[in-house]
Amino acid sequence: MLNMADGVARLGDLAASPVVAALARAFADAGHDLAIVGGPVRDALLGRATHDLDFTTDARPDDILRIVTPISSAQWDIGRAFGTIGARVRGEQVEITTYRADSYDGVTRKPTVEFGDTLEADLVRRDFTVNAMALRVPEVKLIDPTGGVEDLIAGVLRTPIDPRISFGDDPLRMLRAARFTSQLGFEVEPGTLGTIEALRETLSIVSPERVQGELTRLLATDHPVSGIRVLVDTGLIEEFLPEVSALRLEVDEHHHHKDVYEHSLTVLRQAIEHEHERFPGQEPDVALRLAALLHDIGKPRTRKLEKGGAVTFHHHDIVGARMARKRLQALRFDGDTIDAVTKLIELHLRFFGYAEGAWTDSAVRRYVRDAGSQLERLHILTRADVTTRNRRKAQRLATAYDDIEARIVVLREQEELDAIRPELDGNRIQHVLGIAPGPEVGKAYRFLLDLRLDEGVLGADEAERRLREWWAGQG
Repeated sequence: MLNMADGVARLGDLAASPVVAALARAFADAGHDLAIVGGPVRDALLGRATHDLDFTTDARPDDILRIVTPISSAQWDIGRAFGTIGARVRGEQVEITTYRADSYDGVTRKPTVEFGDTLEADLVRRDFTVNAMALRVPEVKLIDPTGGVEDLIAGVLRTPIDPRISFGDDPLRMLRAARFTSQLGFEVEPGTLGTIEALRETLSIVSPERVQGELTRLLATDHPVSGIRVLVDTGLIEEFLPEVSALRLEVDEHHHHKDVYEHSLTVLRQAIEHEHERFPGQEPDVALRLAALLHDIGKPRTRKLEKGGAVTFHHHDIVGARMARKRLQALRFDGDTIDAVTKLIELHLRFFGYAEGAWTDSAVRRYVRDAGSQLERLHILTRADVTTRNRRKAQRLATAYDDIEARIVVLREQEELDAIRPELDGNRIQHVLGIAPGPEVGKAYRFLLDLRLDEGVLGADEAERRLREWWAGQG
């Protein structure tokens, strides 16, 4: 439960920080108000770490720039049209924005920028009550016109005004509701939740880049599953990632199988746990988390009821990889993320053949070669994909994967497995065979690579002999 006495003390510490004190003094000397607003105030009350400092003021942009210039090492006014001036004060980056009283046309989420006159009016236009609080400085006075403190105590997300108006003004706020559910561990107030369901189609006016940005922030939280549930339960995810809600496959009384949706959420949770264990303190791996969430999206499309009641999903890994690539491209993810996610989905079933029978060294080399730079992520995803409640089966799979990782380490030490290449390069192949650059060189290269994977290091002379023998057999 939120301890308000501790929260008030933390607000005092925030106001007393060198950066805030310097800015408060400068604005007060210039005859203008200044307040810390939004996330830093919320997080100070919750006892969470505060990062970027956002301020609001009655001063207009030109006045803001004039006030901060003497106490800052750098200034930028790229947001001047929206009333925002940025500066670096005592080594920290801050943004100061003039009070706003924007209006929206309902066609786009870009507001008609209008400067306001009061702090209270500025706060009411924000997304949620817990973000609509401000701390006046230097007097250290909490301004909370919409009941943000009460909602913090209750752990509730609620809009400061009628959610139909708030979300109608900016539909991206509906995605933020899901993100803050995960980030803060709060629940969305029922009326607000119902409005998201009713207005979900208005998300169409939001650019794919903005949607992708919120999805990325959601997945980067410690507990993204709760936010994903909000997106699925309200139907909002249907507007940009319908493949996830499609995982809720129907289970009839004759054909029982795992709930693929719940399985995928469990895999996501377990992947995050393994991620923290393997790479403590590192930034969240959004590509890995996307792959965990989407690894089975090919199942609904490949689902087949066999004789005797069995359910199969043949080739759902390949189909799912193609579906993921198309969807992530539509959401404007960068190429590296798309390639990583699709590679992981395509390979996520490969290990389970190993669990059925020990692989040869050749098979292990191919596993490493095919995974390439995604091997560490594939280790995590594969382990996370074991969600069986059968402890004996789970232990058997875990032991098998321990074994394959140990063998990879040994082979890597023996052969520098990360850089497997044929023993002859393209130029040498052309010289040995007396051929010009072309498709035949590629075929020869692949033959030598398979030879290298199957038999290990042969030596250049033996590789040349085997290459000539192969070439003679090509006619």
